[in-house]
Amino acid sequence: MVLTEVKDTAKKIVHYPEQLTEDISTKEWLSQFWTNPLPHFRDYLLSLFPIMKWIPRYNLGWLYGDIIAGLTVGIVLVPQAMSYAQIATLPPVYGLYSSVVGTFIYCIFATSKDVSIGPTAVLSLTVANLIAGIEKDHPGEWSKPVLASAICLVLGSITMGLGLLRIGWLVEFAPMPAIAGFMTGSALTIVTVELPGMLGMEGLGIYESPCKVLIGTLKDLPHAKLDAAWGLPTRLFFFLGVMRNAIVILVSTIAAWLYCRKHRDAEGDFPIKLLQTIPPGLQHMGLPKLNQKMFSAMAPNLPVLTIISFMEHIAISKTLGRRNGYKINPSQELLSMGVANVVGSCFGAYPSAGSFCRSALSSKSGIRTPLSGIITSSVVLVSLYGLTRAFYWIPYSVLCAVIIHAVADLCAAPSAAYKYWRVSPIEFLIWFATVLVTVFMSIEDGVYVSILSSLFLLLIRLAHPRGGFMGRVFLESDSEFGRTRETREIFVPLKPNGVKNPNVEVRAPAPGVVIYKLEESYLYPNCSIVNLALVDYVKENIRRGEGVGSSMSRDQPWTADGGPYGESGHGSGLDERKPLLHAIVLDFSAVSHLDTTATQVLIDTRIEIERWTNYSVEFHFATIMSPWIRRALVAGGFGIGQSHSQAPRELAALISDRDGLLVDDLESPGSSMSDTEAGHTKVQMQEVERSANPDNWEALLREETPFFHPDLISACRAAESGLHRVTDIVPKNEGGGSSG
Repeated sequence: MVLTEVKDTAKKIVHYPEQLTEDISTKEWLSQFWTNPLPHFRDYLLSLFPIMKWIPRYNLGWLYGDIIAGLTVGIVLVPQAMSYAQIATLPPVYGLYSSVVGTFIYCIFATSKDVSIGPTAVLSLTVANLIAGIEKDHPGEWSKPVLASAICLVLGSITMGLGLLRIGWLVEFAPMPAIAGFMTGSALTIVTVELPGMLGMEGLGIYESPCKVLIGTLKDLPHAKLDAAWGLPTRLFFFLGVMRNAIVILVSTIAAWLYCRKHRDAEGDFPIKLLQTIPPGLQHMGLPKLNQKMFSAMAPNLPVLTIISFMEHIAISKTLGRRNGYKINPSQELLSMGVANVVGSCFGAYPSAGSFCRSALSSKSGIRTPLSGIITSSVVLVSLYGLTRAFYWIPYSVLCAVIIHAVADLCAAPSAAYKYWRVSPIEFLIWFATVLVTVFMSIEDGVYVSILSSLFLLLIRLAHPRGGFMGRVFLESDSEFGRTRETREIFVPLKPNGVKNPNVEVRAPAPGVVIYKLEESYLYPNCSIVNLALVDYVKENIRRGEGVGSSMSRDQPWTADGGPYGESGHGSGLDERKPLLHAIVLDFSAVSHLDTTATQVLIDTRIEIERWTNYSVEFHFATIMSPWIRRALVAGGFGIGQSHSQAPRELAALISDRDGLLVDDLESPGSSMSDTEAGHTKVQMQEVERSANPDNWEALLREETPFFHPDLISACRAAESGLHRVTDIVPKNEGGGSSG
């Protein structure tokens, strides 16, 4: 008994409706969280190890493809890893450390069979910038390898955490043009940084912008050393085939050994710069050194490093997955990359991610499963233990040439840039701006420009949605057997470019009916735009109601714009030719969300329009996709078969009006009607709706919400069917208000 009284009191406080009309309840929404969590937890644990799904079905056919792809990628990875380590300002052997563990670990957690994880050019350059910044603030406090391993541990922990929390959907906020612009600018940056090394010059290094590095290189071009004779021809041999990296390194190493061993100067220096001593084996195993001071030094640059790592990795995995007919899990890919970096940091590795060029090579080599990463890891391990003495004679300029060729694949082709322009000129500008900022400023600035400009464009599109008033086109075609003619009714934008065919006539809705289509979710950033569009259209094209306003200046509201007819505009010959408004039809087929602010603004729109007409106007809604949208509309007084004079005027008021001080003098546009007349109007609306549904739509929609319709055609028919009764609904003028 007490509980019932408490419930009744609570319902009175919140103004709980006596007859609740809802398609879905909060209880139904909460019920999905009341299920047994054990099956979900089990599925979550299994999803962390995708290898468990495909390893039981492994066969010899798959093994053959994985061995070929693994060997091919491994032979390419060895020289690339040493080259990329130089970009990171680390000894070349650390590139091999980063390639051994990552490729082995990745196959256990990966959802992409094609991705080859390891050192990448862009990530290496970012690590170099990060190390340079730390050394500038803390000179000589930590060595570069120690910093690189600590960065690898922190980056791996961050990405692993993002993967475990399953929030990989964050990568969807980086659109393709932004990623392409960042990758193109980064590739051009790497070329300018490595070009001096290929020519045997010192260059300006990573501390200056790529533009300054290129200008300095061109100025010092007359001072190029003998290394250029080894670096420039190397670039021409890259078109020999898939094994070009290994062939070029092998040939150049033998040539350098034959030439340099007999041409040392008096101080024992070689005529060209060589890699020289590479320590064999894994000699830097152990936990990374990380303390609070080191973490504080690297923390400001961790966000951009994280963004670059997962942007590069997810972009290549999604691209190859789409091309080869499978889907990747972004969250799981973040987890796999994180685990590879965390474990790799214990072996002296620096941050690694998926490589564009090696992953594409892996895909072309016929890879079948992620198990090929074990073969690739074995190739690197054999090289690390058995070929380090041969690495002594590798020319430094040749590795620079390897880098320059490898990053060429990252640059967007002119045809791709043109497609960006064809699809979306604004996104092309984002791509172009990202390239310029990356080249002339820094990679970090390029990342922030690409992401922030894309997010800003997304917010602009959300806040200024495309929507418009609709007309209709009637098309005739033969039936299936050609015996009869079928007529189809299609709704198109009611504007000059709505239909390109000049022979097709776009007909406006019946006078007194307005059709508006929303093309975005109806939310707080864009609801005011829709409100202005509807209200302005009504005031411009619909006759003002009887008894509202006057042409006399003292009767005009203070917000009047002072036009030829003021705010009232009533009584002119122009107004008399305008129709009376009967109904507004809103197409919600593209609306997936409706929030509180937008619902309140829609209520305000109804009130403002009915102030103009001075009678209740029907609001019909077509193709509502979500039951939560119907629930929100019903809460705002829409859809239900009651007079709008009784609909709520506030959904969630910011200021409580307990004393009734904020009640509008008008109360409601239809307040001049008595309760009997209002009830009669309600019955008329219900009869109109039932007469407009000859096909018995009750099977789809509830009888309590006759203003919700399954499609736009039925909504328009229902709205237009009551046009002949609009004069019965309009309250008559009983004196004044007319501008004679």
